[in-house]
Amino acid sequence: MHRTILLIIGWLAVGLATLGVVLPLLPTTPFLLLAAWCFARSSPRFHHWLLYRSWFGSYIRYWQQYRAMPPGAKPRAMGFTLVTFAVSLWLVNLLWVRILLVVILIVLLRFLWRIPVVDGKQ
Repeated sequence: MHRTILLIIGWLAVGLATLGVVLPLLPTTPFLLLAAWCFARSSPRFHHWLLYRSWFGSYIRYWQQYRAMPPGAKPRAMGFTLVTFAVSLWLVNLLWVRILLVVILIVLLRFLWRIPVVDGKQ
């Protein structure tokens, strides 16, 4: 029963992380880390898939090893965040929603800026 619940939570987290790639207010990384945690405790096969076969695996492994982002990932993350928020700001007509989006954008960019970048080939 415990294993099944962790598997369900893990796959829901993978699904939400995948949506978070294209939706500006849905974070990707926390859901991936949750999925890795759930799979590590419930299914070695899915944990291995997430770390070595999925699109996100290299970033998770890098974070687990260095607690940092690989070179080049930070500019891509910040750029993609800017683009998705720009589209949202262009589509939204309500002033208070635009203000909220700008505040969230500033917080996200500040958070991303503070994450260290480490070259793993040292």
